[in-house]
Amino acid sequence: MTQMLLFADPQPLVERLGPDFFRRAPERPGVYLMRDAAATVLYVGKAKNLRRRLASYRVANPDRLPRRHLQLLRAVDRIELELCADEPAALAREAELLRSLRPRFNRAGTWPSTPRYLAWQPTHQGLELAVVEQPPPGTRRHGPLGTSVFRLRAVLARLVWFALHPDRGLAGLPQGWLRRNRNDLTTVPPPPANAAGVETAAARLDELFAGGFDSFANWVRENTSAWAHPFEKALRDEDLETLGEFFGQT
Repeated sequence: MTQMLLFADPQPLVERLGPDFFRRAPERPGVYLMRDAAATVLYVGKAKNLRRRLASYRVANPDRLPRRHLQLLRAVDRIELELCADEPAALAREAELLRSLRPRFNRAGTWPSTPRYLAWQPTHQGLELAVVEQPPPGTRRHGPLGTSVFRLRAVLARLVWFALHPDRGLAGLPQGWLRRNRNDLTTVPPPPANAAGVETAAARLDELFAGGFDSFANWVRENTSAWAHPFEKALRDEDLETLGEFFGQT
């Protein structure tokens, strides 16, 4: 026996926008922008058929919809529609709006991240590893990359540190270097009484990004071959494995 529904599911958008809004929505491709009372865009979507797509927002069943979806429906004050020539045009317009607006209810990663480069150079202070959007001409660099550039820079900073300062190892690693550092610049200091070590490290990075992953990995391993502590060796090997995955070597 079918159980009767004692209470109707909430329809916050129908109450706010009126049933005519959903009935009169065009059966055309396009994009829709959901805004709150302050006119901030909360969500951007695209549809092959706007009327059919918007109809899916009429009912806010708390037992069937994710909490985030319910929060969105409760926050929307109005919906703006933009008609497009076809579905590919709607997809392109959606991507353009996501890049420029980055609405908080769209899933993270639905828009491209800002392209960045990893740049490196030896200085009197050490080997500088910088994350930049527009590297100056002639700069030693690799990219463009997405947000993975920060992880790559963190791994390289640790490996170069280990190779230049094997006697200090993990215990002497600068504070915060075990995490992904999102600052623009990380500087690996030179080893004591061996300023040429920074030039060597820069040359090793040149070789690495020219396809010499094995040579770079061997350089790190040889310089840390005296390590005995298993935790230090495990971290070194994990960073080398991560680097190998980046270069497709594993």
